[in-house]
Amino acid sequence: MMMTGIRNAGRSFFGKLLIFVLFGFLIFSFAIWGIGDIFQGYGRNSVARVGKAEIGLEQMRTAFQNDVQALTRQQRRQITPDMARAIGLDRQALSRLVTESVLDQTAQGMRLAVSDETIRNLIFEDPVFRDASGTFSAARFNELLRSNSYTEQAYVREQRATILRQQIAEMVVGSVLAPVALQELGHRLRNERRSVSFARLAPGVAGEIPAPTEAQLKTFFDERKSAFRAPEQRSADILAISAESLADAGAITQDEVKERYEEIKVLRFTTAETRTIQQITFPNAEEAQAAKTRIDAGETFEVIAAERKVADADLMLGTFTRSQVFDPVVREAAFALAQGAVSAPVTSAFGPVLLRVTVIQPEAVRAFDEVAAEVRAELATSRAASRITEIHDKIEDQRAAAKPLAEIAKELNLPLRSVGPIDNALRRPDGTVEQPLPGGDATVQAIFRSDVGVDNEAIRLPRDSGYVWYDVRKIDPAREQGFDEVKAQVETQWRADEIASRLSTKARELVERLDKGETFDAVTASAGLTTEQASEIGRQDQRPELPSNVVTSIFGTAVGKSASASVVGGERILFRVDAATVPSYARTTQEADNFARQLGASVSEDILAQYVGERQRELGVSINETAFRNATGGAQN
Repeated sequence: MMMTGIRNAGRSFFGKLLIFVLFGFLIFSFAIWGIGDIFQGYGRNSVARVGKAEIGLEQMRTAFQNDVQALTRQQRRQITPDMARAIGLDRQALSRLVTESVLDQTAQGMRLAVSDETIRNLIFEDPVFRDASGTFSAARFNELLRSNSYTEQAYVREQRATILRQQIAEMVVGSVLAPVALQELGHRLRNERRSVSFARLAPGVAGEIPAPTEAQLKTFFDERKSAFRAPEQRSADILAISAESLADAGAITQDEVKERYEEIKVLRFTTAETRTIQQITFPNAEEAQAAKTRIDAGETFEVIAAERKVADADLMLGTFTRSQVFDPVVREAAFALAQGAVSAPVTSAFGPVLLRVTVIQPEAVRAFDEVAAEVRAELATSRAASRITEIHDKIEDQRAAAKPLAEIAKELNLPLRSVGPIDNALRRPDGTVEQPLPGGDATVQAIFRSDVGVDNEAIRLPRDSGYVWYDVRKIDPAREQGFDEVKAQVETQWRADEIASRLSTKARELVERLDKGETFDAVTASAGLTTEQASEIGRQDQRPELPSNVVTSIFGTAVGKSASASVVGGERILFRVDAATVPSYARTTQEADNFARQLGASVSEDILAQYVGERQRELGVSINETAFRNATGGAQN
């Protein structure tokens, strides 16, 4: 069923995109394990060899660029090659090409072919190529091919390959259905809920920890030297431009600020008058007038409302600005009343009513002096935004002339930020943390992917609000540190490990008592702990009191049994699984049907991935890393 849908969808002009989606999971998996162990050098003019076929530089470059453009359209923002490489798009593109080559050679080996008539019918029946009358249009066909950078021969060749790949996939997978036992297991994994009793073992439960000796610390350090290695650290110059950084508030005159204030005063700085309105509805004007006469004589509005059995919720119309009252008659009457006054009978859209205004909040306008600085800053930022493209082009011109960022910043009078040495978590050697970099994590990752002397592409800031350039000045490789350098860290870690060990031992003793039949409350009380309860815990839950690793342990423990798990902060949680419930699996529901289809599709993808992986091993694959980097523009991968 799944493959039939794929085959039908593949008949369209954009059928090749379907294959990309179909093989998306297995391509991504190959990017991780399928070809990860065979990356090695090959010919200078090819990126990879798959069996007897080669993947050329231009083919790789085009595939990567197409994927970058597709992601740009999907995300609706500019995706730079650096950003694409950071998320592994280059490896995914290569893996897709390798997978397609494997399938193409498999089809050749099986002597599979697609007739000219099949291709002709596919093109003639594709609705994308039909004109307004519903018939095939050669002009439209050629126009669409040109706009998508296809020649007729290339398009036909691509369609042949697409159909053959679909045939192989259908041959391998067919209409795979997930077994009922697998469906039931999946249902249990998704819907099982557990209830637990638990208690927290705080670090204090470990008792007094005596100070370690020098020998103890050195032994601890020698056994864990790798844990105290100094991470790789980098120093870099960063030049960022954005509307905020370029804004010059001092260049905005007071008259300009006042003019802008007047333009936006009503919309931005004025809070409209509001009134809290009550109303009593009457069946006719005579009863409304009679009630008004009684109120004028001293009767209260509340007494009239009570006599008419008007509930408090119905009495209150609400608090509104003038424009928010939709009935114009009520609006004019209510906004003409003094606070506490009752109106004469008003003929509203729902009949005669008496209105009372209980609260009036007058209109408030923020004074110019109060908001002048804010308006000035907005004006300066707005003007600076129009200069971003101009300054970007100037910087790029200077970069093309091989000038370093420090020189460019000085020449253009722009602020240059020098950072480092820092690691990839922005930690300095003294343990302090560098302030966030412009561009955030994307900038940090780019700095640690680059190298000294590399001309890096600018990073575009979110919402096209600016750019970040960076030059790596220095790289300090990761290294082992001496004991004296990290003695304080060693002692801190030794103490944390000692506490964790004692808590683990204590928890193990308590679990043994629970397994022998003692009640949870009795065991926790004897240890000075407080018992807590949690119910309806799902396998994917993350609760403040029960972190994900504890939930995982809960679902790995049999009902009626106890265990413990460590949590952040040095604590340990002792728990007992009190109950587990699973709703019955009704296979006739729409939810169950959808789940079965999803599970069947997953099984199909796994089978196909295994088949392609085996064919890949049979054919043999080699990767030329240097050519791969040249094709995708990566300095290192």
